[in-house]
Amino acid sequence: MKQTGRRADRARRLARAAILLAMTAGSASADDTLTILHINDLHSRLQPVTRFGTPCPAEDDAAGRCVGGIARIRTLVDARRDALQADGNAVIVLDAGDQFQGSLFYTTYRGAAAAEFMNLVGFDAMAVGNHEFDDGPDSLARFADAIDFPLLAANIEVAADSPLHGRVAAHAIVGAGANRVGIIGAITEDTGEISSPGPRVAFHDAAAAVARAVDELTALGVERIVVLTHLGIGRDRDIARTVAGVDAVVGGHSHTLLTSAPGSDGPYPIVERGPGGNLVAVAQAGAHGRHVGELRLRFDDSGQVVEARGTMHALDASVAPDPMVAARVAELATTFESSMAEVVGHVAAPVDATGCRRGECAMGNLLADAMLARTRSQGVAAVLVNGGGLRASLNAGDVTRGDILTVLPFGNTLSTFVVSGADLRTALENGVSRFDEGAGRFPQVAGLRFEWSPTRPAGERIGRVWIGSDGEFSPLDPNRDYTLASNDYLRQGGDGYDVLRDAARRAYDFGPALHDVLIDHLADRGDNRPLVDGRIVRID
Repeated sequence: MKQTGRRADRARRLARAAILLAMTAGSASADDTLTILHINDLHSRLQPVTRFGTPCPAEDDAAGRCVGGIARIRTLVDARRDALQADGNAVIVLDAGDQFQGSLFYTTYRGAAAAEFMNLVGFDAMAVGNHEFDDGPDSLARFADAIDFPLLAANIEVAADSPLHGRVAAHAIVGAGANRVGIIGAITEDTGEISSPGPRVAFHDAAAAVARAVDELTALGVERIVVLTHLGIGRDRDIARTVAGVDAVVGGHSHTLLTSAPGSDGPYPIVERGPGGNLVAVAQAGAHGRHVGELRLRFDDSGQVVEARGTMHALDASVAPDPMVAARVAELATTFESSMAEVVGHVAAPVDATGCRRGECAMGNLLADAMLARTRSQGVAAVLVNGGGLRASLNAGDVTRGDILTVLPFGNTLSTFVVSGADLRTALENGVSRFDEGAGRFPQVAGLRFEWSPTRPAGERIGRVWIGSDGEFSPLDPNRDYTLASNDYLRQGGDGYDVLRDAARRAYDFGPALHDVLIDHLADRGDNRPLVDGRIVRID
């Protein structure tokens, strides 16, 4: 991977750091504040994106209809870091994980493109996200070797013979003198179940690991401590409230956007009280590079946070892309033309998607079966997806990557969760509730069969339902819990599936992209024969 401007940028950052230290050596005001610029869950969205998180056509971006992209991140971070440091403020730049997975940049370059652009932006540290393990520890080890900053996770245990050994640290110290900041990493403990870390990497309780790391940093004389997590906003708040010695928790994993604007998931920042009553700021910046968070902490003479405030910067058309970075992104994207033409599978007959909004369809069965095959080992019993998410049919013969992205253009991800049988029935009722309008909510399924009648009253259209596999099906038990898979859109209440949003437990909405799940399924099966096998039966 070509490293355009990398040495020059590294030298520029070192020069900035030297200036900062010179300015802050005799400045009391600089010792009182710390500013954190941060992103999380970029998921390989290096290009500007649409509201669906998919690549933005150049003409739409020029018209101001798209947001984000690593070139805008570079512009915003450079501008804010330069302005703050010019005033003598200490600044650190953090990433809370999940750079990997989500676009053709990752599919094509794996972690190499992410490493190149992260070095250009000048991050000071990154938490390991669960998706960083999607291609195993070897891929993450190559990424760790390519970046100019530490990769952090205090609750990872790596065996001595693992390729990751020595490449992930519990914590790091950034800055010098009174501006030393300890940064502690933490990753979700279920990474071993939802990703592919291999047998020589273990994940332990995050809160306990963070507490140990706080003690280690305190013993080294570090007074300012930031926890950089990939745990989700709920766990971030728990750590802020329960682990002593923490000044801020900057997180990711739940894609939580904190702003003062309507529709956000909370204020920015959220301010909690630690075990001793001290203020602890909690921050997260959404996902897909649409925003950069700017969190400013002010400390009193005893080192306690006395004020936490911030700004969530929207990376819209008002932020001009860095021209050098934008040109490099465009250069790397030229490879996608051949990637889109890459043959990823074969189908023995046309796979029809035209009837997916009104009944069982071959494309719905193909995708649902692929999702079930991908998640069976996680205990998933059945799959539920919306027919409206299937935007094209497949012709017989070779299938290209571009064909799959045409079928699934929205960038949705695989979601797993637990609901009761009664809640699943409610979800199916919603799915058939607007069949007469051809609404996209009509359910396509795998691992279950159901009967429905369009002539019954709304809310009573679902008849018998069975769950099972390999010809062994049992009646749905309304009082039993079932582990299901869907896409993140439905699980979060899209298409009227409020019950999945409100009743789901142990929900994880950030699995692999559905188009990658379908591509892998086609490759694994060889000669694919589309089927409509009566799993959805209409009774008039």
